[in-house]
Amino acid sequence: MKADTHAAGTYDRGTFDRAALNAWWQLQGEWVEEPNVRRDGSSGVQRIHDKQGRLLYAKRQVGHLYRSLRHPLGSPTVLRERAALLGARKAGVNVPEIVYCAAEQGPDGWRGLLITAALDGFQALDEWYAQGGRERHGEQLHKRLLQEIATNLARLHLARWQHGCLYDKHIFVRITGAGEAAQVDVALLDLEKCRRRLTRTQAALHDLRQLKRHSAWNEADWQRLIDAYQATFGSAIKGLPA
Repeated sequence: MKADTHAAGTYDRGTFDRAALNAWWQLQGEWVEEPNVRRDGSSGVQRIHDKQGRLLYAKRQVGHLYRSLRHPLGSPTVLRERAALLGARKAGVNVPEIVYCAAEQGPDGWRGLLITAALDGFQALDEWYAQGGRERHGEQLHKRLLQEIATNLARLHLARWQHGCLYDKHIFVRITGAGEAAQVDVALLDLEKCRRRLTRTQAALHDLRQLKRHSAWNEADWQRLIDAYQATFGSAIKGLPA
């Protein structure tokens, strides 16, 4: 199976390879997110492995479209997520690597497939807290973690990308080693609703307000994150939640 990082569809016949899409589509695995009906279509995520045994995540969608001024009749959601992943990575944000992405419009409508590499050693932020990560690693490392989260978010927003669904379960963390020598890495996942905004401030306000509502940080933690965020962003942002 040929890995292809170029999204394709009937509108892009120069790069579309139906045989490759069929081969990847037929590769089945364990459902991580069972298919559910949204946007007049279905979407689900499976864990699969390639021929080298590498763990991958396959988002399979049928008739799962988004609409915009550019695509009033609808375009596959996996293509929007692909664009967001590429844009975020270009902005210096840590996001999953795209292994393959393609979409095809047939007699029964669109089907789309987005395959990304697993983030080795990472876990969701809410799980990290629930499993005692903060207590185990201490407050100094926790401060570094907040800094890394803030830096990645600020980079995303400086490029005018809005995550659109920013919960703590969509922020992933990996701690390698211990003590002062520990490496702290942060990644953002689930960019399906990510889109460009007219201004970086619009992107920032939407995501940070949403994150504040759906996080368990105390006042001191939140202020530390905001201070680190604004240092990377380069200016204070009016309207941020206190």
